[in-house]
Parts: sequence; structure tokens; C-alpha cells
Amino acid sequence: MTETPINVNDECVGCGNCTTACPFGLIEIVKGKAVIKEGCTLCGACVEACGYYAITIVKPQKTAATPDKARGVWVFAEQRRGSIKNVAFELLSRGRELADTLGTELTAVCPGYEVKDLQSLIAHGADKVYCVDSPDFADNQEDYLTHELVKLIREHQPEIVLAGATALGRSFFPRVAAILNTGLTADCTGLDIDTEKRLLRQTRPTFGGNIMATIICPDKRPQMATVRPRVFKKGAPDPARKGQIIRVEFNKEGVKAKTKLLSFIEDATEAVKIEEADIIVSGGRGLGKPENFKLLQELADTLHAALGSSRAAVDEGWIPYSHQVGQTGKTVCPRLYIACGISGAIQHLAGMQTSDIIVAINDNPDAPIFQVAHYGIVGDLFQVVPLLIKKLKIG
Repeated sequence: MTETPINVNDECVGCGNCTTACPFGLIEIVKGKAVIKEGCTLCGACVEACGYYAITIVKPQKTAATPDKARGVWVFAEQRRGSIKNVAFELLSRGRELADTLGTELTAVCPGYEVKDLQSLIAHGADKVYCVDSPDFADNQEDYLTHELVKLIREHQPEIVLAGATALGRSFFPRVAAILNTGLTADCTGLDIDTEKRLLRQTRPTFGGNIMATIICPDKRPQMATVRPRVFKKGAPDPARKGQIIRVEFNKEGVKAKTKLLSFIEDATEAVKIEEADIIVSGGRGLGKPENFKLLQELADTLHAALGSSRAAVDEGWIPYSHQVGQTGKTVCPRLYIACGISGAIQHLAGMQTSDIIVAINDNPDAPIFQVAHYGIVGDLFQVVPLLIKKLKIG
């Protein structure tokens, strides 16, 4: 008979300590013995509570690559329509630092079709670039991407694999981790190395952004993480850097794509994409109603800036989600961020506090946004913003 991951042996006396210790209420006493229901997460609370050593957890076999064999830091270089996305260069910047700390190589993996300027990946820090060039990757077909990345990882056994927490990265990267039977930390805001144990320390916000959790994957490889765009700054390229560009043939025999892209529709409301903008004018609940975003749009147009918003404005239906900045929206790092009528909830700050210059306009002098702002204006935004627009147009 196959042993289940958690077992209750004959030492159990039915004392009930485990029932109160279980945070999920999945244990009950039946005929004087503890019975564990389906849904157990193997948290171990019942094992610690049992004074009779009657509950044991069987650790699963390690089936992923072991730490002593895996070497190298990899970055998934996402592209769209042949152009490499900025998040790839941001990850290469941090990946270079991680690889140098570990004394290993940095590799970029770029599946696509007729991708332009692969040499730029080397200029931004990669030692090697695996280029999988095929029309099948023109539209980032996720079934093909998953298959090819799994194949390359199994062949070369890197110890760390990173991807951007974009719509694509969030969708297919967990599938890769599941197939490889390894861990994945999503939406990281920090990456560091524990040099003593050769572990990737993956930091991300949790509990609504109120706690920063640092996660490790000690037993399995690769250690995988997705990182939100604009968390790390893109480094300056070095055109003199040397590296290898390795062409990889894609054999789709036996790989069946379950989906097909019919068309791609750009968001017409985004005149400037906020993830890539140098200047962002952002509005919150203080605007009062959706019509007042026209005032911020005028300021944004004057500055050639992107229009952003807090979650509160999106939840009210005043502006589309594509403009949302924050933990549940987009992470941005512009040279200038102007927050108008935004109180500064921690979830919003998580998405913009690394901006070079933050200007806050709010009529509440105690608003949390002022704690991160470089310049603060306490006043009515409906008086301040028109004055700004007038001054900018004159000056």
C-alpha cells in the first residue's frame, strides 16, 4: 500500500491537541483516533502539537535537478514582433550581478522570429544567448514556449531562471516550473544571493503589501522567479562586450498548440505606455469623478507624459485598468511621477516609489504619499494643476 504524505500511527490516543492546532480545521477525532481530511497542506502544525509522536509527514522524493549539479543564471528575454522588451534588459542588469556573485555565466534565452539586435543582449551583460528562431514563436505561442524552455533547462541545468512578470511571463512560466517540479516565486521586487548556501533570496510583497516575504528554494533546481517590469533599472550597454549567440533549432514534432492567436488589439486609451514612460501624471480618488481625469490628461499632454491612476480610480470605473499603478497594477520607474489626489496606500507606493522624482499634490497634509515624495504641494489639485498647466504652456 502506498504511504500517504501524512500519517497517524497507533500511538494516537485521541487527545485532540492536533484538532485545535490545525489552522484549516481538517482534523477530527473518530473512534478515539485523529483522522486527517483531504486538503491538508502539510504545514506541520499538528506534528508539533502532538505529544505522542503519532503524526508523521513523509517528505516527497526530490525529482528536480539537485543543487550540486546546476550552474548558471538564465534570463528569459521576452520579445514581441521581433523587438526585445525592456524587461529583458532590466533582468540582465540584475542577473549580471547575481552571476558575478555566484562566479558563473549569465545566459539569455530568446525564442522568437527574426528578432532584431540579439547582440544587445550581450551588450547588456549576457555571456551566451540561446536564440530559437522560428515562425512558430512569432506570436509567443505559450505551448511552444513552455516546451522549448523546459527542454533547454533540462539539457543545460541552470541554477536560476528569471522572467518578467508580464502577461506572458505570468502565464507560461508557472507551467515550466510545474513540469520541472521546482519552485517559483512570482512578482518579486528584490533578488539577492545567500553566498554561504548558494541560494537565491527572492523577495516579494505579501498580505496586501503589508509584509515583505523572502523566499528560498533550497532543494530543487532551477530556482525560478518572475520580476515585475521596472523594479530593476536597465544598465548601460557595453558594445565592446563579447559573447556567444547560439542558434537552436525548434522541432515541434509531438508538441500540439491548444490555442491560436486570432488578432492583437492595442489599447487605444494608452497614448503612452506607462511602463515605458519617462514622466507619469497619475490621479486617484481625490479627483472625485471620471470627468476630472480630463484635467490630468491635459497636464500629461503638456508634459508629453503618460496618464496613470491609483486602484481606487480604476475600481470606481473612472479609467481603464491598463493605467493602474501599484501592487495589483503596473510597476513604474519614471524620471518624474506626479501624484494628484492620491493618498498613498502601501499597495500604490509599491508600484511607484522607485521613481527618480516624486511630486505629490494633496489637500491632506498627513497623506502617506508625502512620506515618499521629493516635493509636496498641500492644496486643492483643481487649483494647483491648472496653474501648473498655465505655467508650463507659457514657459
